[in-house]
Formats: sequence, C-alpha cells, structure tokens
Amino acid sequence: MKLSEIKKILSTAEGVNFKLENGNSVPEHFHVTEVGIVTKDFIDCGGKLRHEKVANFQLWDANDYEHRLKAGKLLKIISLSEKVLGMEDSEIEVEYQAETIGKYSLGYDGENFLLISKKTACLATDKCGIPVDKKKIKLSNLTSGSTCVPGGDCC
Repeated sequence: MKLSEIKKILSTAEGVNFKLENGNSVPEHFHVTEVGIVTKDFIDCGGKLRHEKVANFQLWDANDYEHRLKAGKLLKIISLSEKVLGMEDSEIEVEYQAETIGKYSLGYDGENFLLISKKTACLATDKCGIPVDKKKIKLSNLTSGSTCVPGGDCC
C-alpha cells in the first residue's frame, strides 16, 4: 500500500485497527511512534547495485490502555511527515514488535489494516546457482505427437 492509498482510506475511516496475518489484532491502544523515510542502498549477491525507499511507520503498544489513535490524527501525522521530510508516494513498510522488530507490508481488508509478513529472497537468482523449479507435467497429459527434448520442461 502506498501513502496515497492509506490517506484516502483514513479520510473516511471510523477507526484505525491493525491485524496480523494470523488473525491477532494489534492492541487497540497502540501508538504510531514514527513516520519516516527509510532508504537502503546495497549490492545484491549478483553484484547489482540496488536502491530501495519506503515510507516507514512504527507501531508500539504501551501500558496506557485508554489510548486510541483516531484516523484524523494519523492523517495529520502523515501530512506533517510528508511536508517536513519531503516524502514521496512510496510503499509503506510497518515495523511492529514481535520476537524482534518485525517488518511488514501493509494491506487493507475494508475494515482493518493488515500487517503482511515480509520475506527475504535472493534478488539475483540467475547468478547465485539456485536451481529453477521445473514444471511438473503428468505423462498422461502429453499428447501422442509430443516429443520431449532436453531442456524442454516436459520430462
């Protein structure tokens, strides 16, 4: 989800609720402790220079159980961050405490913002020797005129 998308949702939202993929809710007394820009410049395992920039939100829940963040308040925090930091319409990454700080993509199900787990991956699979998954085909699905050749993905 991009900043423009969350701003559109917040402009008409009643409340601000976050859920994890496992169905657990972020406690309703959470705070947004940071809104910012995170940039990452790196070289992948294939030697390619890469640059990533995301809008970053950090969620935190404390022992002030009566706290509730309203949609309008979060919208104001985002607007101020855009103005002061010169934020672009970037994808949002959310940090939230799990066993360690977890990083999540952000989705929306029409009622709740969804924290979608991010996974690591090789960005240069063509260069680091990871075998490509072969397409599985049932022999019974091959037509009688088919011919299998090496590298043809039919065997």
